Amino acid sequence: MGLLIDLDGTVWEDGVLIAGAAAAVAALREAAVPFRFLTNTTRKARATLALELTEAGLGAAAEEVLTATSSAAAWLRRRGVERVSALVAEAALVDLEGLTIEHEAPDVVLVGDLGETWTFPVLDRAFRAVLAGAELVAVQKNRYWKTGGRLSLDAGPFVAALEYATGQTAHLIGKPSRELFVTAAAELGLEPQRVAMVGDDLEADIAGAKRAGLLAVAVRTGKYRPADEESLTASADNVLDSLADLPAALGLG
Repeated sequence: MGLLIDLDGTVWEDGVLIAGAAAAVAALREAAVPFRFLTNTTRKARATLALELTEAGLGAAAEEVLTATSSAAAWLRRRGVERVSALVAEAALVDLEGLTIEHEAPDVVLVGDLGETWTFPVLDRAFRAVLAGAELVAVQKNRYWKTGGRLSLDAGPFVAALEYATGQTAHLIGKPSRELFVTAAAELGLEPQRVAMVGDDLEADIAGAKRAGLLAVAVRTGKYRPADEESLTASADNVLDSLADLPAALGLG
């Protein structure tokens, strides 16, 4: 059995590890359980996230972190795409190695999360590029995420705006796309049915994993709200109070 473990809301919140997360990951390592951290973030590169996890006290190597941005880059390279208008944080551009950033005449408009740097000119430029023939691709379509103790808009609403304005449906690369889950499972060397996704997001983590044929373990941290309980119980294979409870749920002592 292998694991895919979400980061924001599952391992940490605002860069602070959730209580028991470090011990849980250490138990997985000790038991030689194969796993990867799988995140939809488009604000940071894999190497940066691995370093921050290490500094937070958990420890991770860059190759243990899979981001929606790095997965999108691999997908675009396989298709022979070269020119991309990448609407992702500047810090995450390093994960788009091998692609040319071109905003005026791109082959693809790749939409991620720009946070507070979203502006009308940025959206309008992307809108015109898609109308001119660029393909619309979403790194992720999360509706919101939790930061600073509050829920904030994520990339999904901006993808939806471009879809509505252009009449195109964006091709989704990140969670909850089946493609990402299957690719991540393959990186573990396992079939999807031998992998469990652990996360706090009912749609991106739990429903997405189930549609891709994975098992799903929900945690009552991060985006979790009491109103979600009935839906989580009905859709997830297991519901835990937090990642700290995962080793016991796996029978790891």
